[in-house]
Amino acid sequence: MLTLIRNLLAILLGVMAGAAVNMALVSISPMLIPPPAGVDVNNAESLSLGIHLFEPKHFIMPFLAHALGTLAGAFIAYLTAASYKSRFAYVIGVFFLCGGLAASYMIPAPTWFMALDLVVAYLPMAWLGILLAQRIQPERTQW
Repeated sequence: MLTLIRNLLAILLGVMAGAAVNMALVSISPMLIPPPAGVDVNNAESLSLGIHLFEPKHFIMPFLAHALGTLAGAFIAYLTAASYKSRFAYVIGVFFLCGGLAASYMIPAPTWFMALDLVVAYLPMAWLGILLAQRIQPERTQW
């Protein structure tokens, strides 16, 4: 029973940690790289109308938010899970990948960014989170 609770907690904490990192980076993004004049990134209509004004630099922080959020979530899930640690870390990667897929349909962005984001920011970052966590806490059972 304790194993089940810890594994469920791993998913919950992984999602919460990943979302917190993602939101923190998205929140500070306009302060680090201001959006083009006249574009309100908090308004979907304004974003849709002004997306053509965005330069590649404006996509750095969203990419980092997705990648580092997934990395943090997978790392926490691995450290928290009682068994099948790598699997739970990858569950976090798939969870955020599904969010990235949904966002790619809802939020306008250039094709190059969507491709880069979906291919690099989720499953590879979950794998990297696993590698980093294994340095701290090696997995006893293989999946």
